[in-house]
Amino acid sequence: MPARKRIAMIAHDNRKADLLDWTAYNVETLRRHDLSATGTTGGLVEERLGLRVAKYLSGPFGGDQQIGAAVAEGRLDLIIFFWDPLEPQPHDVDVKALLRIAVVYNTPIACNRSTADFLLSSPLLDEPYERFANTDEV
Repeated sequence: MPARKRIAMIAHDNRKADLLDWTAYNVETLRRHDLSATGTTGGLVEERLGLRVAKYLSGPFGGDQQIGAAVAEGRLDLIIFFWDPLEPQPHDVDVKALLRIAVVYNTPIACNRSTADFLLSSPLLDEPYERFANTDEV
């Protein structure tokens, strides 16, 4: 991973306000990195915080799968995914696939605010980092 990380952000509907609040709190740190997000989330972050965000499709329309593909292709370094485990999603299979691919490719993924805080405050965030995949086949 380069020192300037490529960070993807995703939030289910019930968690978008929480992600926006977290992003506002961490806006100066996030400015130092390349940001992407699923469509609706990325649009909200750009509109409310003025951050530049490359947008994938909305999650239910394939955005989660696009982020998973970017992980597998080595185009993302870190994922912030505020998902709602208590609300059934029409694309639950895509969510599970994204979580799986993040683990297979040893990609840090924060699924709640506390973990996101720890990832962003890590001294490794602004340093190059050699990441190893969890399988010999990758």
